[in-house]
Amino acid sequence: MCLSPLTGCDDDPPSPSTPDAGPDAGSDAGPHETPDAGPDAGPNEGPDAGPDAGADAGPYVWDGTYVPLEEHGDFDDNGAMAACKFDPRNVSPTICNELDRADLFDLSQCDMPSLGALPQEGIYQADLRGERALPDGGIRIVPFSAGFQLRDNGGTSTMYDQPLLKLDMEGDRFVLQGQQTRTGFVMNMTGCAAKSPNILTGCFAYCRRGQFSLGGTFEAHRVARQEAEPESSGGLELLSEHRVSTGMAVDVHVTKGHAYVVSIPHQDQLGGLAVFDVSNPRNPLRTTSISLPGDNFWNSVWAKDNALYVASSASGFVVYDISQPAEPLFVRSVPTGNSGGAHTVLVHDNWLFAMDPISGTFVYDLTHPLDPVLRTVIPSGPHDSFVYEGRLYISDSSDGYAIFDITNMDDVRELGRFVRPNFGFAHHNAVGTFAGKTIAFEGGEFPGSHVRALDVTDPANIVKIGTFKMRRVTSMHNLILRGNLLYVAWYHEGLRVLNVSNPTQLRQVAHHHVFRETDPLRGDNVFEGLFGVRIPGDGYVYTAESSRGLMIFNEL
Repeated sequence: MCLSPLTGCDDDPPSPSTPDAGPDAGSDAGPHETPDAGPDAGPNEGPDAGPDAGADAGPYVWDGTYVPLEEHGDFDDNGAMAACKFDPRNVSPTICNELDRADLFDLSQCDMPSLGALPQEGIYQADLRGERALPDGGIRIVPFSAGFQLRDNGGTSTMYDQPLLKLDMEGDRFVLQGQQTRTGFVMNMTGCAAKSPNILTGCFAYCRRGQFSLGGTFEAHRVARQEAEPESSGGLELLSEHRVSTGMAVDVHVTKGHAYVVSIPHQDQLGGLAVFDVSNPRNPLRTTSISLPGDNFWNSVWAKDNALYVASSASGFVVYDISQPAEPLFVRSVPTGNSGGAHTVLVHDNWLFAMDPISGTFVYDLTHPLDPVLRTVIPSGPHDSFVYEGRLYISDSSDGYAIFDITNMDDVRELGRFVRPNFGFAHHNAVGTFAGKTIAFEGGEFPGSHVRALDVTDPANIVKIGTFKMRRVTSMHNLILRGNLLYVAWYHEGLRVLNVSNPTQLRQVAHHHVFRETDPLRGDNVFEGLFGVRIPGDGYVYTAESSRGLMIFNEL
């Protein structure tokens, strides 16, 4: 089976329309949190997985035993998603000229009257189960995703953030036709039933450059809110928020009483850096905004002492002097590899790790923080990384989750690797010690991605021992381990806090929704909502939200 938009299978549907984050990388908000070494960064310690669990740690004391879990990837195939029918083996040669036909699918078993109650507005993400005919008469399952936005206020309805070719929601009908000019595809989605006021099922057919590619069934969710779930729970309170004037906010780092929020270009806005005085987290004050001409796709940020490091897709990473924290002073750009760009950065102790998805992980000596010196390069396709007890844990994109011994930078050795089947994408991770075992919390990206708990005590024998999932139509993003609580920025699902004191039974103890359809510049992209999360140890949780900017919560 071809199970991911990253597989490169011939004529596969397009991957979600993401901001261009560099080769093989979705838009990102940078790495996990380890307390900053500079002033006002909180306790100078590694991620603590000890007994002080914080909120609702309660009776979940783990004795270290577990039953190994099988890994099946992010996609669970449960069969057709709707009662309508479309058989790719009976495709008309002219189907790509007929995608707006009302009788394109067999809708005889559908609950068409239920479609009349579907709101004619909202942002939806759809989980699509494609079926492609094989030469031997069989069927290959091709799962992928699509986003669309319906507007009933005179605005333009879209699919993949481009105007729809057709939308028919008269009476008991739902017919949507969209296109993506970059890939030359056109797709029809026809409704079969409304499972609830905000969940739609149906059939689809997809053509690429005038040639039929595949068809099948789908389930689409209006992503602004889960059914019957409150706005927040567990005592997680939004204390303040402040929009940025530079593009889409994707990451934040806090040091010296200031929050540094980086952003990527979005629609007609350039990306860049926004600086906030957060000496009063309930009333952050923006002190400056920076956007360099030709270099403002800034995806990740970290700091050490008086140096700020910003990952740039154009120039590797950019170094700023923050001895005057409210007004960063440009020092220089440091290129990484032949691609020129770093996707994420991480500082641990005296080392800076710059992740270049094409050329590998570049490791710099920070003896002089404003003058990083390249020490070694670890070849791979890294998306992000985490350091714990002399080991580097690399989320290595499509090549899985890799562990390296970095006790000797002159002899970096790979110790083990966890590769998910069905072309899984390793995106982000955090590691701690529980019941004497080293446990990694590892997450992917793209729809269906979720948190995995892995026993990595023996890197040559990594075992999955727990999982936590949200809706299949949404994607998680970054995570931070703080005591026995795991804070997860989960795009449309907002901020999720999990009690991980028993890694075999990951349990949500708090959440806060942040995605609102009415916020400025909202689109139908799967990568929108909460991107970055940091906990510097001052009692607050700092996050970066694509439209709402800097959002500050209380730490549980």
